Amino acid sequence: MSIDKFLAPHTAEARAHFHATENGMDWDIAGPSIDETIVAHCASYRSFERYLSGEHLFILPQTRRELERILVRYSTDAIHNAIAKSRGTLQVGGYSRVCHLAAISIREVLDTGDNVSYLLALHALKDSNPREEERQTRSITST
Repeated sequence: MSIDKFLAPHTAEARAHFHATENGMDWDIAGPSIDETIVAHCASYRSFERYLSGEHLFILPQTRRELERILVRYSTDAIHNAIAKSRGTLQVGGYSRVCHLAAISIREVLDTGDNVSYLLALHALKDSNPREEERQTRSITST
């Protein structure tokens, strides 16, 4: 599945991700402090990328609330990575603002169309008949 369904190339999140990716370690060199909006939007983008890939997804979300928690946690990881790689620093209160902006971005994507139901179904366990599974895994032994 392409991330373009959720964050098209013209969105602020995709542009921030492209900017940070293309400029590598120099993406934040323009000033003494980190651009909070770029970090937040890039983190939101990366959270959806990570979820779509199924990377580190061990407990599958069943509700929108659980899905949102996972995406926010993924964005927080991306924020920490960006800060660690950055040559600049955040202004006072910047970390909270970045986390808040990323969460707003995630919420906006989830509020659009059928995104929640699509994302929940993407990694959902397939319903199967337990007896059918048992038959498929049973081995035949001969003596």
